[in-house]
Amino acid sequence: MNTTLVMDLVRDAVGVAIKLASPMLLLSMLVGVVVAIFQAVTQIHEQTISFVLKLIVVIGVLLLGGGWMLDTLKDYTLEIFSLISS
Repeated sequence: MNTTLVMDLVRDAVGVAIKLASPMLLLSMLVGVVVAIFQAVTQIHEQTISFVLKLIVVIGVLLLGGGWMLDTLKDYTLEIFSLISS
């Protein structure tokens, strides 16, 4: 195993991690900004509102995109196992 193969594996692993985490992170960040603007306008400073809405969004993304996430992770795992066997 040479260093270029290891670097390719690390780069692919980081890419898969970003691809899997970005929908949840981006949508929860968007919800956080919208709730923060709403709280600033209405002067309601309750922290549980933001937390509950972010939690609902993350669960929704996992329910809707969980199959795609699992397929992506499975494909990457099979790629690594094929490299191990060769």
